[in-house]
Amino acid sequence: MFPQPAPHLAYHRAGPRERVFFEPSGVRAAIVTCGGLCPGLNTVIRELVVGLWELYDVREIYGIPAGYRGFYSREPVKLSPKMVHGWHQRGGTALETSRGGFNLEKIVNAIEEKGFNQVYIIGGDGTMKGAVKIFGEIHRRKLKIAVVGIPKTVDNDIGIIDRSFGFQTAVEMAQQAINAAHVEAESAVNGIGLVKLMGRSTGHIALHATLSNRDVDCCLIPEVEFFLEGEGGLLEFLDRRLKENGHAVLVVAEGAGQDLIPRTAAQKEERDESGNPVFLDVGGWLKSELKKWWDRDHPNELFTVKYIDPTYMIRAVPANATDNLYCTLLAHSAIHGVMAGYTGFVCGPINGNYAYIPLDEVAKAKHQVNTRDHKWAWVRSVTNQPDFLRI
Repeated sequence: MFPQPAPHLAYHRAGPRERVFFEPSGVRAAIVTCGGLCPGLNTVIRELVVGLWELYDVREIYGIPAGYRGFYSREPVKLSPKMVHGWHQRGGTALETSRGGFNLEKIVNAIEEKGFNQVYIIGGDGTMKGAVKIFGEIHRRKLKIAVVGIPKTVDNDIGIIDRSFGFQTAVEMAQQAINAAHVEAESAVNGIGLVKLMGRSTGHIALHATLSNRDVDCCLIPEVEFFLEGEGGLLEFLDRRLKENGHAVLVVAEGAGQDLIPRTAAQKEERDESGNPVFLDVGGWLKSELKKWWDRDHPNELFTVKYIDPTYMIRAVPANATDNLYCTLLAHSAIHGVMAGYTGFVCGPINGNYAYIPLDEVAKAKHQVNTRDHKWAWVRSVTNQPDFLRI
C-alpha cells in the first residue's frame, strides 16, 4: 500500500481585482515598521504610499512611528509621495522602529479611535505573531478594518514564502566582511579570519555568503551542531588548514554553538524586549577558544585571529537593486489585496508566484536551512569542512 499523498495547498494569487471593496475616498491607511532594521524598509513604506496614492487615489495615508507602541503613544505622521520620494535610497526606517511595546487592547483601541481602516504591518516573525492577535481582536470586535503583514527579516527565517526582503542585500554586504577577513588572515603568519553573520535560528546568510565568496574554509550554522576538540572537530580541521595554506577563514552565524558557550543561570533566562532568548557572542567565544587552543598545542608559534562582526553595517544599508524591486512587488501586492477586501493575510512569493497567505500560517512557519538538500552539500564541497559527526 502506498501512503496517501498530503492534500495540496492553494492560496489566492496576488494582484489587482476587477472590483474593490474600499471606496478610495473613505480609506484611512496606517503603516508601521516593527522590530530590527532591515535593508528595504524605506522602500516598502515608499511604495505603499505611492501605490495607494497613484493606483487607487487614496489620500489619507499615515505612518506610525516607533513600532507597535507608536499606535497608542505617538501621533501618526501624514505621508505623501512628495514626502517619501527619496526614501528608497536610505537605510533604516524613516518611521523609526522598536521592539516590544505590544499591548493588544491599546493598539486596537488606537486604531479604532484614529479611524484607520487599513493597517499595513511590516516586520519579522515576532511582528507577524502580533499581527495575528491584532487581526483576531479586530475580527472579535466586528470592525471593518483590513490587516496585512509584509514579511521582513534579514535572516530569511519566515516560512512558506520563498524569501523575505533584505536578505539578498545582506548576503551581498557580507562579502565585504569576508573579503576583509581573508585579507587579514592571508597577510598574517598562521592567520585566521573570523566573521560572525546574522542568523539567530537559521544560517541562510552564512550559507549563501559562503557559497558566493569561495574563500571561506568553514561555515558554522545553527542547524548543524559542531564541536571543538577531538577527531573530526573544528580545531583539528583548522590545524590542518593552517599547515596546508598558512591561513583560514571561518564564518559563523550568530545562533551557532550557543549550547557550547558557558553561561550563568541568569543568562539562560535572559530575554530581549521581543521575548527572544539573549544570545551570547559566539564570535568572541570562538576567538578566545582558538587562542587557548593555539597557546596549548603550539606554544611560541605565531598566531593571529581577526574577528569581524558586520551586523549593524549590514542591517543599516539601503536595499540593493534586486531587493528594491522585490519590495515594490510586495507593497503593491499588499495594496491590491487590501483594496479588494482581503484581510488577515501576508503577501509573498511561493515558487515565484505572488500569493496571499493567511497570517497565522506564516506566523507559525519556520524557514530553516535544510542540511539534506543540495545547497548545504555545495557548502561542504566548496569548503571541505568536516560534517562534525563524532566518530
